[in-house]
Amino acid sequence: MKLGGTPLSIVIFAFFVALVLFLSYYFARRAKSAAGYYAAGGQIHWAVNGISFAGDYLSAASFLGICGMIATLGYDGFLYSIGYLAGWIVALFVVAEPMKRMGKFTFTDAVDAKYDSRGIKLVAAISTLVVSVCYLIPQMNGAGSLVEPLLGLPHWVGVILVGVIVITIVSTAGMTSTTYVQFLKGGLLLIFSTILTGAVLVRGLSTEPPSLPGPDGKPLLYVPERSTVDELEVAGYARSHVAGDFSKYVKDGKVTWWRRDAEGHVWRSQWKSATETNGEPGGLLYPVGRIRQVGGLDADAAARGTGPLSPVGYLARLTHPDTRVEQWHQASVVDEAGTKYTVFYPKAVSGTDQMKPGVKFKVKTLWEKLNFVSLMLALFFGTAALPHILIRYYTVPSPACARKSTIVAIAAIGFFYVLTLFMGLGAATNGTVNPADNNMSAPLLALSFGGVLFAIISAIAFATVLGTVAGLIVAASGAVAHDLMDRFAQMGLTDQQKVRAGKVAAFGVGIVAIVLGIVFRGINVSFLVGWAFAVAAAANLPAILMLLFWKRTTAKGIVASIVVGIVASLGIILTGPEMFAGPYGLTAAQAWHPLGQPGIIAIPLSFLALVVVSLVTQKKPAEQRVASAATG
Repeated sequence: MKLGGTPLSIVIFAFFVALVLFLSYYFARRAKSAAGYYAAGGQIHWAVNGISFAGDYLSAASFLGICGMIATLGYDGFLYSIGYLAGWIVALFVVAEPMKRMGKFTFTDAVDAKYDSRGIKLVAAISTLVVSVCYLIPQMNGAGSLVEPLLGLPHWVGVILVGVIVITIVSTAGMTSTTYVQFLKGGLLLIFSTILTGAVLVRGLSTEPPSLPGPDGKPLLYVPERSTVDELEVAGYARSHVAGDFSKYVKDGKVTWWRRDAEGHVWRSQWKSATETNGEPGGLLYPVGRIRQVGGLDADAAARGTGPLSPVGYLARLTHPDTRVEQWHQASVVDEAGTKYTVFYPKAVSGTDQMKPGVKFKVKTLWEKLNFVSLMLALFFGTAALPHILIRYYTVPSPACARKSTIVAIAAIGFFYVLTLFMGLGAATNGTVNPADNNMSAPLLALSFGGVLFAIISAIAFATVLGTVAGLIVAASGAVAHDLMDRFAQMGLTDQQKVRAGKVAAFGVGIVAIVLGIVFRGINVSFLVGWAFAVAAAANLPAILMLLFWKRTTAKGIVASIVVGIVASLGIILTGPEMFAGPYGLTAAQAWHPLGQPGIIAIPLSFLALVVVSLVTQKKPAEQRVASAATG
């Protein structure tokens, strides 16, 4: 959907970008040494670092993806919020202080602290790159989704724009500027998400939500027409094709698609083909989602709406059994001429069903249960193993500061995830869900309250992408310059050479991220981030946990664990149904297996590999005495 850039949105967007670039220039003087470039000199205050943690973690997946999932899936979308937050418990109680004590710049420093193993240096650096690239894809995708309505530019332009800005940030000042960009956008995201949630509660629920302004001045809210087959024929619609519950009608040369419900009514749907949208070349898919009936109110009161509601009152009214919420789904159909259409159609569900589990995560079959458990394992264990999160522990002065900054992060992140519930449900009931790309649900919800809030929320969301991508590229560039070039290849780089190599690596990783962000367009960003969490949980967390709590862990065991984690998780993802139905352009039925999430297999395999290889490669007593004498 393209709304076209307004002068206000362009000015606010330009202001945020200019502010970010100014921070990069201002802090560039602190990035002369490797410690300054990769870890901000270890001098960031714990409170600032805590909000920066939140700014880094609350990525496009959290703001755009989760709000979009809640808007279209209800309770199942909110499970991502729960999973993302729960992972911080592992980070707080297990990882925070040990990571600060063992590491210097990177994740590799920590897992290699006791061994000085070239094998660990190699595979840990590769793992950092793999996880960072997996996480970069949804961030770049989200940036493209934002730029389309905010500036009226194509998706690919947005992806390139964020890539260029972030490469500038990282290559100019490294972790110091990245930290303060994350602090700024984390604080602003919390403040304005609170304002948007407050506006949703003050507006309340109504069967006639406000409509978004279109580029031609016409309202954009899509209210589907209900009819019968006889009424359509009387009105001059000629049916030309039937495909299951969908019927193609033509009137005055224009194609329309209608879907029959269980009661025999037909509902007009939106549709897209390779060349047209809703019958027009380059036309719009109109925003959707509304309340058809507010439960528990008489007819007059329902027409006026509920008025302002408390957070508890909002949820109670929305989930009333007599409330009817309009959910939108999509299906692929082929007409009599062989033309493929994607049809978007409404289904009314009760308010109770809106917040029932099982819309996305169906757990009836064994594979569905395994997929759900797999995702929850990835979200719970992946947080504490994300390289760009782990390196934030090196920016504070002490292990105690690392712990305190984690507590601040948990409080800020937990509060934000509560807000996502109301922003997502607000989008679902205020006609601001783009049925082809639910990532824009929260910014479009802000647009329903006026152009100023839309421009600010969208610009902050863009800054959210900038901050997260900057952190990821710092982690990836550290893996290349510090871990691979300096420590694995033993090139003996000076501080200045490490910084220069990191900047070159940042440029290369940024180019890769741009290309992949364009390729994966349209897939929900929170869903894509779930893959990054799965790879991190399988490849990195077993090594961290066993290193801390099992004295018999060996260097070769850690190498085996990381390799098995990467290969198993990526192998399952690349051969699974989501890749076949998405980037491969095939169908889910053609996938090699029905498992979409790899955690339930990849994580245990990684632990098993570490234990088995460590037991097999234990030093013999004589070797241990020699090693002890050498270190003594």
